[in-house]
Amino acid sequence: MRIIPAIDIIDGKCVRLSKGDYSTKKIYHEDPLEVARAFEENGIQYLHLVDLDGAKAKNIVNHKVLEKITSNTSLKVDFGGGIKSKNDVRLAFASGASQITLGSIAVNNPEFCLSVLEEYGPEKVILGADCMNRKIRTSGWLENSGLDVVDFIAEYRKKGILNVICTDISKDGMLVGPSTELYQEILASAEVNLIASGGISGINDVKKMKEIGCFGTIIGKAIYENRISLDELLMING
Repeated sequence: MRIIPAIDIIDGKCVRLSKGDYSTKKIYHEDPLEVARAFEENGIQYLHLVDLDGAKAKNIVNHKVLEKITSNTSLKVDFGGGIKSKNDVRLAFASGASQITLGSIAVNNPEFCLSVLEEYGPEKVILGADCMNRKIRTSGWLENSGLDVVDFIAEYRKKGILNVICTDISKDGMLVGPSTELYQEILASAEVNLIASGGISGINDVKKMKEIGCFGTIIGKAIYENRISLDELLMING
């Protein structure tokens, strides 16, 4: 299972939110590159980088942070937040992203997402399925689409999506444990590479995600609040 630390960016800084609420912003580091280097130095290979400014602005804002990290580390970075056009897609890949995550745009413009999937291939594209009470949220988690998350993922799987990040917003940044039952339901309904996100509070949560068959797990606040050490994380796959 992929161990994927998260770096969320506002104003070029490494931050975390609670339940996606921008007013709860907590700055953990002024320089995301230093954080990324620390991950790499401790054996981490993957990174989940989210442009929170971009999610709000509806176009990529912090591509320079992405470029700085990919130019100065060997981390394989999946990048999301604000990707709404082919120019955004090209900018993300030109800035070094290994994969891009399409979230809101997958709800609002599925034709665009399918064209990106066809052009770049399923290994380069991740479906971002962010939900609250099972309903997909968009626009930086501020708008309710009314779509059921399990049905949403199953429909995209039929159209060729392989990789999915599912975030339960109600648990994100709360350190209360992940939505295990929801992830099990998703895995039973569609053969996808499911990356669990939201609520990881300790090493046992990570072990549980591996046990139920998740392809990867994204960990944010639990690392920054020292609930999990990087050594512990690497032992999961050791």
